[in-house]
Amino acid sequence: MIRFKKGITDTWQWANRDFKEYPLRFVLEILAWFMSIGCAIVLAITVPNPPWLILYPTFITQCAIFGWAAWSRGSVGMLSNYLLLVAIDTVALIRIINI
Repeated sequence: MIRFKKGITDTWQWANRDFKEYPLRFVLEILAWFMSIGCAIVLAITVPNPPWLILYPTFITQCAIFGWAAWSRGSVGMLSNYLLLVAIDTVALIRIINI
């Protein structure tokens, strides 16, 4: 229990430090997180016919935000991941539009 409490305290301190260091990044990451959760919920509710023309632009936007945040932190792995997701989702959106 003590280890769990220390983990929560350490995480809270890290989040506070991150907010103070770069408030815009912090707020945009929270926004992107909400967008990600929102997309997952909409997708789950609307399967088998999700509204891809709404979801893909939202996926692309939140991945671009997360990619920028990763870049601003110097995280090459996360930046690469989000850039690839933006590319994949952009191709999918273009394919849907051209159907």
